[in-house]
Amino acid sequence: MRPLLPLLLLSSAAIAQAAPAEALKPMAFLAGHCWKGEFPDGKQTDEHCFQWALDGHALRDVHTVRTPGKPDYVGETLYYYDSAAKVVAYLYVENSGGFSHGTMKPSANGLEFPEAKYINGAMVLPYRGQWTIATDSYEAFSEMYVKDKWITQFKMVLKRIKD
Repeated sequence: MRPLLPLLLLSSAAIAQAAPAEALKPMAFLAGHCWKGEFPDGKQTDEHCFQWALDGHALRDVHTVRTPGKPDYVGETLYYYDSAAKVVAYLYVENSGGFSHGTMKPSANGLEFPEAKYINGAMVLPYRGQWTIATDSYEAFSEMYVKDKWITQFKMVLKRIKD
């Protein structure tokens, strides 16, 4: 059986290398750039910097929310192709200990993030979002499920920071 092992590993590697590039293609415009937006209240900014990771099998997003006079809120997301579920999935972890995992699917005008759960200790918050893509920007829209209804969490335009 030993001779089959290299063949199986080679076959698995070939499949793994082909699928992620195609599945992550709708997010390719983000890679290698930073994007910055201002929350509607004008008191906070959110900056996302995207880089390919793991030889293009994943896309890493490091984001920082800055509020004058307060420590930065920092989070990292790793987007990857989940070949078992056949979807782009993500894992998000932040500096306050919270995390979430969910999925992303392309939509007619951008990227859709179906319902997922943000968890931090005993707090569990369902949320969902959509990014609408424009030329050098994207609009991020996020909703959260509170008291039996979906409410807007935020809506902002993030513009590409010039390289």
